[in-house]
Formats: sequence, C-alpha cells, structure tokens
Amino acid sequence: MNNKDDFILGERWMELSDLRIFTAVVQEGGVTRAAEKLNRVQSNVTTRIRQLEDRLQAKLFDRQGKKLILTPAGRTLLDYAEKLLALADEAQAALHDKTPRGLFRLGSMESTAAVRLPGPLSAFSERYPDVVLEMRTGNPTQLAGALLAGEIDAALVAEPVAEAKFDWIVAFEEEPVIVTSRDHPAIDENSPVPRTVIVFEHGCPHRRRLEEWYAGRKDLPERTIELGSYHAMLGCVLTGMGAALVPRSVIASFPEKKRLRVNHLPSGQNKLRTLMIWPKNVQSAKVEALRGVLEDLAG
Repeated sequence: MNNKDDFILGERWMELSDLRIFTAVVQEGGVTRAAEKLNRVQSNVTTRIRQLEDRLQAKLFDRQGKKLILTPAGRTLLDYAEKLLALADEAQAALHDKTPRGLFRLGSMESTAAVRLPGPLSAFSERYPDVVLEMRTGNPTQLAGALLAGEIDAALVAEPVAEAKFDWIVAFEEEPVIVTSRDHPAIDENSPVPRTVIVFEHGCPHRRRLEEWYAGRKDLPERTIELGSYHAMLGCVLTGMGAALVPRSVIASFPEKKRLRVNHLPSGQNKLRTLMIWPKNVQSAKVEALRGVLEDLAG
C-alpha cells in the first residue's frame, strides 16, 4: 500500500486521490477546470485518469473534442466513488471528533459493576446519550487481556496494573473485610483463622488479599470453595459454610447483612484501590468522558 489514500479493488491498488481527481473532472466538466480546482497541472490530471482506466481495464470517458462524456462504466464508478469519498471524509472527521458517540465497551470486576458503577454509568448516559454502553465482567487478569486484545475500550480493575501497558486513574477506594456468619466468633490477631474460605477463581484481587492475610498469620485454610458472585458467597457465609473476603460496599446491598459479622483487616491490608485502565497512549473521547464523570463524582 502506497499511502493512507490506498484501498484494494480486486487485485489492484486504487488511491482515493484517483477518485477525487475522477469526480472533479466529472463535476467541473473537463480536465482544465478540474486541474484548476485541484491545483494540479493539466497533464497530471490527464495522466491520472488514463492510469485509472488502465487499472480498472475500463474506459471511463468518451472524448468528443474538448468534451469528456461519461461512459456507462464511468457512471457506475461515479456512484461508488462518491460513496467511498464520503465515507473517507466521515471517517477522518470521526477520528478528530471530541464528542463521545458510538459503542463503548467497558470491562469491570463483578463487585464494581454491581455496586459502584450504576451511579456513574447513569450519569454518563445522561451526559452522553449518543454513546451505547456494553459491559463485560471478569477478574483483572481477564480484563487486562481483553483490553490488550482490543475487545474492550477500558476496564475497572483492582491494582496493581502493568504501568508499561496501561494508563490509569483511581476510580474508587475499597475496604476489603472478612465476613462470617453472626454466630462465628470475632476474628482478631489472637483468634483462630476460619478453616473454610469462599472465594472467586484465581485472579480475583480479593482472593489474593485473603491469601496474603492467611500468609501473614502463617496459616492456610483447610478448604476452599469457589463461587461466581458475591451475593452467592454471602449466602453461603450466612449458613456457616465458611468465611469470605469482600469489599465492604458489597455488604450494604445484601438483604441479610444484619446476620453477618464484619471483621476488619489490619492496617496496610485494609485498603484496595479500583483503577480505570486503558491502553497506554491511546486517546479516546469515550474513555476521557467516563474519566471526567468519575472524577466529578469523586470530587
């Protein structure tokens, strides 16, 4: 491909600049006026038209003295040329348009999507009605992979992130807590650790924080149960099945929260930041718009 104005037609390269010259000749009624409009010498316009005909293996104009009359092939090409040039102009305008619009593919951890995002996304939708939101949930490893693969535009994940690959802002700050049933004794630095833990799959930052807490106690749970949602985890905690580590914000929306015991982690382990991340050095009006909403609500 020779330049940004090239595209494939059949097995030959065709330049958008060829189409611009061709449509100018049609609109101006001849080569001379087209050359003046395009600020080109007349011989260059003539040569480009002939080269275009050679590439397409089709005669585009009938030459009647100084007049150029479109052939049937020329009329067919004109219809497509006008559409292609309009699309090219539209694409160029869209790249420089700072108004968010179109599909915005957002990834998020399950807890963030359920508890933290409804308010900001509602405000975002009101502010930017031309944007269509699409949500995907997963753990930070999954979401980072989807972001690098171009499957989503931004993601809400717990730190840490690969700073060489992503730009980021702090979206929320969470307090992770260990929850048990109300009947379970309070957990402190001197009490025995829960023998069964209820967690998400590997890659979940809250599972990782719980494992760090156990490591700090030089202990390990005897049994690990993996579930797919926080409310399912809390339901199992209520039955006395085990303990779970969840963001404290999740508990507020749980109907049976009064039957839970909340145990706080020691200083240094009791904070976990949720970041909005996007590919390094990639500019996006939609990402900047959500960033603005999050910063406005945080401020």
